Amino acid sequence: MNFNFINLQPYSNPQYFIYLMIALIPMMIGLYHGHRFKTYEAIFSLVFLFLIFDGVKWHQGVNLIIYLIIEFAITFCYLHYRKVGKNKTWVFCLAVILAIIPLALVKIQTAFPQTQVHGLLGFLGISYITFKTVQVIMEVRDGAIKKVDPGTYLRFLLFFPTISSGPIDRYRRFKKDFDNAPTRDQYITDMRYAVRYLFQGFLYKFILGWFFGTYWLPKISKAALAVGNANGGLKLSWWLLAYMYCYSMYLFFDFAGYSLFAVSISYFMGIHTPMNFNMPFISKNIKEFWNRWHKTLSFWFRDYIYMRFTFFAMKNKLIKNRIRLSQVSYLLLFGIMGFWHGLTWYYIVYGLFHAIAIIINDYWLRFKKKHRKQVPSNMFTKCLAIFITFNVVCLSFLIFSGFLSQLWFGWK
Repeated sequence: MNFNFINLQPYSNPQYFIYLMIALIPMMIGLYHGHRFKTYEAIFSLVFLFLIFDGVKWHQGVNLIIYLIIEFAITFCYLHYRKVGKNKTWVFCLAVILAIIPLALVKIQTAFPQTQVHGLLGFLGISYITFKTVQVIMEVRDGAIKKVDPGTYLRFLLFFPTISSGPIDRYRRFKKDFDNAPTRDQYITDMRYAVRYLFQGFLYKFILGWFFGTYWLPKISKAALAVGNANGGLKLSWWLLAYMYCYSMYLFFDFAGYSLFAVSISYFMGIHTPMNFNMPFISKNIKEFWNRWHKTLSFWFRDYIYMRFTFFAMKNKLIKNRIRLSQVSYLLLFGIMGFWHGLTWYYIVYGLFHAIAIIINDYWLRFKKKHRKQVPSNMFTKCLAIFITFNVVCLSFLIFSGFLSQLWFGWK
């Protein structure tokens, strides 16, 4: 089955932006005059979602519809359960598990294609929609969300500028923007930021990302494989070091460029989707790095996994020593993050690598606090900290890339 419509993947080519900017004009005119045309915005979003999931990807569109029905049923059943005053932990856990099951099955199928199940609920953006759903369920449990409007919730889940790779917004923040049109002055400011982010995204993704990822990386990869195979052993070479830095730059500029596009289009629509990156490569330690890199994802994992596990363990006195508890929480947090990226050894090692790096960083910070007079703090030590953090991060990205798997084992 195949429908011969135009298929447009988010931010993939200039044609997408031409259609997008033309379709945005009525919405921009309305917001400029202080009105949010919600009906037009809904039609506009549905059309672009259709163009993402039509043609050869029609089955993903069907899966998305089925998935939304399931997630809506879970969310509103749990919301009704909370409204009648009940709050059993096992019911909450069941709701979260049921919400996550489709994503978990897709991840397992991706890792083990021989176990492929026909019609499994896989589609572009399933991870980020799942994160949004789980966030709402957890905040309903906390009492932070007492009412969920079905229409707003649907638009929150399907907000097309961010559907495929984020940034991950929060329901209450999104609803506040969606329910209120900005003033003219506010919207003029929004458009200035939107234009800036749009052109910055073009620079990052289509120029710098292309240079590092499409032009340079394949050449370095070929040289690293050739020299590495000639050297034998761990197959280390200067070309491998070049690959590490080049891939790190490509990963940042490609992903940051995409995120800038998503934020830019959101601002054109009067929605202040949070920024995902804040100059991560000037971080002075690994913890600061995660406050700057893919912020909406790292904050989601912090708020809904790290903090909740820590609170649960403290409440039930599972681990009495607070330092040991934080270390276990980091291992759990980044272990889950690694598994979320994929069920392959290099993603899991990547996650554990960052957990260990943060644990070591915490030891160092405690040591510095106790020996403030002996440990200098000046421009040199700050630059040294940035240099060390940058290289630790780039090493983790080398692991994340999967290139070592290809170099050492011949696995692509």
